[in-house]
Amino acid sequence: MSTGRFIALEGGEGSGKSTQARLLADALAARGIDAVLTREPGGTPGAEAIRTLLLDPPGEGWGAQAEALLFAAARSDHVARLIRPALAAGRWVVCDRFVDSSRAYQGGAGGVGDDAVRSLHTIGSDSLRPDLTLLIEVSPEVAASRVTARDGDAADAIGGRDAAYHARVAAAFRAFAADDPTFAAIDGDGSPDEVHTRVLEALAPLLTQASA
Repeated sequence: MSTGRFIALEGGEGSGKSTQARLLADALAARGIDAVLTREPGGTPGAEAIRTLLLDPPGEGWGAQAEALLFAAARSDHVARLIRPALAAGRWVVCDRFVDSSRAYQGGAGGVGDDAVRSLHTIGSDSLRPDLTLLIEVSPEVAASRVTARDGDAADAIGGRDAAYHARVAAAFRAFAADDPTFAAIDGDGSPDEVHTRVLEALAPLLTQASA
């Protein structure tokens, strides 16, 4: 049995990556590929419990370091209990966010630092990396419109941070994509179907391998 493929979708708030993750999982299933759709933080009962703590924090919320530790803990459980077993069983994993979100949000925008986030990932998840990371990029105007339509005035603790924070997140993601050949930057402006077509084009080499 061949090992499955691991695809992560990344992007800032309002990028549409969650929609694209669902569309991709459906497209893989239509091609006869056994795929599991999951998300971060979350994907397992333990990680989902941590998700609640992160997005609706108690009291005054978390400092950047504590937030990075919580994300790493959730990811460790997710990797051990869902992602690695699925890959070992030959399934594809489509994940809405993975470690590069921690690198961009906590490491870059939050000031924890990339080395620290990477070290936590080594400890918690043995440095697991996706086979392909799809970075969905949208203009700030499109992102703001989508977030308003989605959340109204009820943004979560991270999504509701100021524009300067989210600009630092976007800059970090762009830097990762420029330096890492396993990233594919996808133009996220346009209809969901238009963006989905671009996603499938980026995924074509892996799909060709799977059908060979």
